[in-house]
Amino acid sequence: MTLSAPSLVDADDVRDRVDAVLARHVAQLRTVLAGASDDADRLADAVALMLSGGKRLRAAFCYWSWRAHGGPAGGPEADAVIQVGAALELFQAAALFHDDVMDDSDTRRGFPAAHRAFARLHGEHALTGDPDRFGMSAAILLGDLTLVASEQEFASALATQPAQRAARARAVFDLMRTEVTVGQYLDVLAQALPWGDDPERDEVRSREVIRAKAARYSVEHPITLGAALADADDAELAACRQLGLPLGEAFQLRDDLLGVFGDPATTGKPAGDDLREGKRTVLTARAVARARAVGDEATVTLLRTRLGDRALTEADVTQLAEAIQATGAPDDMEQLIDSLATVAFGLMDARGWPEPARSQLVGLAHAAVDRLA
Repeated sequence: MTLSAPSLVDADDVRDRVDAVLARHVAQLRTVLAGASDDADRLADAVALMLSGGKRLRAAFCYWSWRAHGGPAGGPEADAVIQVGAALELFQAAALFHDDVMDDSDTRRGFPAAHRAFARLHGEHALTGDPDRFGMSAAILLGDLTLVASEQEFASALATQPAQRAARARAVFDLMRTEVTVGQYLDVLAQALPWGDDPERDEVRSREVIRAKAARYSVEHPITLGAALADADDAELAACRQLGLPLGEAFQLRDDLLGVFGDPATTGKPAGDDLREGKRTVLTARAVARARAVGDEATVTLLRTRLGDRALTEADVTQLAEAIQATGAPDDMEQLIDSLATVAFGLMDARGWPEPARSQLVGLAHAAVDRLA
């Protein structure tokens, strides 16, 4: 069953309240940038565009975990948790700006990726120098700008909290940021290492990247952060981590499937982008392993030589996707997603969370793993 992420994040006006914080921050950013130069407002435009998309799942996981651990629906404490949710969204924006540069992505949420948009701006204004380098530099700075914004909102949210609560929440937030940075490096390293000779090791490496780069910051840390803001004890925080990690891993595995087989009209990315970018995923590692197990060297060679070829045509993309499908690897991914999600849902069922927070968190978990985009 696929649940609707929009309706879930709209409960208690979470989306609208988070969006209001983000809009306020962009407005403040415009004021600061205007004091530097009229040319700097394009940076605010790019930040606003990046923040206009997104499911707000991380913010919703944080908020509803806070409610599940005793946080009341209204008041200044709720406003602070919403502000922390906005900080999570700003951190994601920073990660996406940087990730698109490292992956050399063409699009993001149906629009040109920031480095592509600024490279085009370079050409439109007949600027000197290398347009691609200009675009990459601008996108890196946009990532830095939103990283600063994330820290500003998080620090502001904690300013009115008791010292112990603030310290415990800060520990979760800082760990999340460190892990994502390490995960990005592990991803870059994985892209540079020989691939396809040992698909079992390739899969282990891919799952290490998933956990560090995506799973923990997408689900585990937002849920744990919400609990910390509600003064949950160490055992409750440990339970949040225990259920959040497999759920986050299932979330990213679903993303990898959608990166190859998703509908572009729904995902906002052209079909085959992940194949052109050569993403070393569990899906592709499992496809090579399965092909090799049955002696299908033609498929092994196809995947090893064409994955990451930026010149892939639509026909080439279709051929690669069909080859991956024929190995049975997508079915393996569905089983792995189901296995991980089953563990997470079992652990959620064991928690004594009150309603409506319990139903909201279960619904958000389903939205994360059953989604089409």
